[in-house]
Amino acid sequence: MPADRVVTVEVPESDGPMAGGVRAADALVAVQRATEEALTTIDDFVLTAGGDCAVDLVPISAAAAKYGADLTLLWIDANPDVYGPGDPFSGAFHGMVVRTLLGDGPPALTPRTVLTPQQVVFAGVRVVDDCEQEYLRNKGLGVEGLEAAFEGLKGPLYVHLDLDVLDPTEFASVGYSYPAGPPVARVLELIAGLDDVVGAAITEHAPRARNLREEEVVRALGTALLRFA
Repeated sequence: MPADRVVTVEVPESDGPMAGGVRAADALVAVQRATEEALTTIDDFVLTAGGDCAVDLVPISAAAAKYGADLTLLWIDANPDVYGPGDPFSGAFHGMVVRTLLGDGPPALTPRTVLTPQQVVFAGVRVVDDCEQEYLRNKGLGVEGLEAAFEGLKGPLYVHLDLDVLDPTEFASVGYSYPAGPPVARVLELIAGLDDVVGAAITEHAPRARNLREEEVVRALGTALLRFA
């Protein structure tokens, strides 16, 4: 994807024990700090790419610090990622990211600036566990269909795109795959209709082997988001 600059944040290996209900918590905290440091060197549009949804914790918080209550987070994902540390998800933090952004996640990973429920819009969510449903209900958060989520959005807007939202018949190189997702072309159309995007991320690309067709999908999505840069 075109970029004026590429900044790499190294991800350490971790054999540390689970802490606070989170696997590899020590590595996650280290990555969080390294990402914060990297962002201090950038004064431009940032597209965060790679890894699971946890890589977007700090960039979203940074956008929230910059734009305040005006920021809207558009979370395009097959899952709402609002598990808590004690919920049955094997301690995998990538399922807790939105909850943590709302200030209700593991204290060690809670960012400096958190969001309010009114700032979060879910798009494409189709897999929600009972414990997540209860949390969403308690927070007054709804899960709308993909098309409805894009209606009436106003910037400044941060777009988080988890590739597992896509239909697996068109894109299967993700950590967890779910049937009946939207086609790539429709997601590209919806992104093209957005305005005032101030930051974005593409996450959960997990190829088992090189797939040129799927690489083109990632490139097309990245290029669509980078038009706001």
